[in-house]
Amino acid sequence: MQTMIELTRLNGNPMVLNSDLIKMAEASPDTMLTLVNGEKLIVRETCKQVTERVLAYRARLLAAVSRRLLARPELQRVVSLASLDLVDKSGSSNTPVRKPQRSSN
Repeated sequence: MQTMIELTRLNGNPMVLNSDLIKMAEASPDTMLTLVNGEKLIVRETCKQVTERVLAYRARLLAAVSRRLLARPELQRVVSLASLDLVDKSGSSNTPVRKPQRSSN
């Protein structure tokens, strides 16, 4: 699975970027991406386009994880356990509180 998003440098050269490295995107007027390591990149895409590409990548990633879970029933128990919130609203960590499940409809 592709782990990067495709973007275009100002000079027209295509590039791929690990979207998890993006700390901030700002338009000034060109789109400047600040990465978690402090490096700055200027790209042709708008902030909205960068955001859409990151969201599309993450949606593909979640869909792939979902397909793998359906193919492996033994992992469904792990998902069920992960849906437990082990800290209730009062801050006590001893009382499991079940998170509400979404309807499959």
